[in-house]
Amino acid sequence: MNFDDLKTRLRLPVVAAPMLLVSGPDLVIAAGQAGILGAFPALNARSTDQLKGWLEKIEGTLDEQPYAVNLIIQGPGAPRFADDLRLLEAIKPPVVITSVGNPAEAVERIHAFGGLVFHDVATLRHAQKAIAAGVDGLILLTAGAGGHTGTANPFAFVSQVRAFWNGPILLAGAISDGSGIAAARALGADLVYMGTRFAASEESLASEAYKALLVSETMADVVLTDRISGLPATFLRGSIVRAGLDPDALPDRLELFKPNLPEGIKAWRDVWSGGHGVGSIIDTPPVAEIVDRLVAEYEAAKARIKAI
Repeated sequence: MNFDDLKTRLRLPVVAAPMLLVSGPDLVIAAGQAGILGAFPALNARSTDQLKGWLEKIEGTLDEQPYAVNLIIQGPGAPRFADDLRLLEAIKPPVVITSVGNPAEAVERIHAFGGLVFHDVATLRHAQKAIAAGVDGLILLTAGAGGHTGTANPFAFVSQVRAFWNGPILLAGAISDGSGIAAARALGADLVYMGTRFAASEESLASEAYKALLVSETMADVVLTDRISGLPATFLRGSIVRAGLDPDALPDRLELFKPNLPEGIKAWRDVWSGGHGVGSIIDTPPVAEIVDRLVAEYEAAKARIKAI
């Protein structure tokens, strides 16, 4: 499958972004059936064997509709990387999203079976390194994105990447409605990367308490810190407090990938992520309903742009 093939199979230029402990096979399947690209982190499966079962379920249900698997190369994902990559070579998912580290080995092996590789980048330097590694697309993590994120302004980031890259760009950062999708496309992005909006869906693995926070909190409640996961990431203030921590006095991290949290407190499991788009979330409907709304909003936004 090439990128043009991928785009023609999507009803809407949107990826339901992979979210740690939130995206599972039901969310991926619902996203694919609704006409967007569903994605999940391989590490959400507790083992490579469970990952195999998830992939077989997704493949068997979606048939020809594309989906994506996220491989984390360094840090928490490193111990499973080799086994999970071998499994992907056997199953051959159409798209693999790589994060945190040099994707060169993954690119070579995924291209060998015909898969596409999109890589997370938060800086121009990382974008250039990913291109040199041979990736098919760049996921630009910009200010306000949920989970591991960047700090660049999307207007500047997209235009400056476009100065040296004419391949696919996926834009991530606080996009939660159809107007945001239209704006990203007008800016020069090919696809939009939306996580927080789909964390608050019926099919997500998020707990009811987590979903309630996604509905009740706003952009003012999003905390950007490297002290919870060991890398810069956005977390919901309410979940930090719920875990017994002070959002304004978090302990310094020990080193890269190694926070200094109290025993028993873990990022993603006990402290929950959300991007700046959280303030636009008012409910937790099924994925199909969210996509229907996005389609209507996107078409209305395109009409407004045409009228300018």
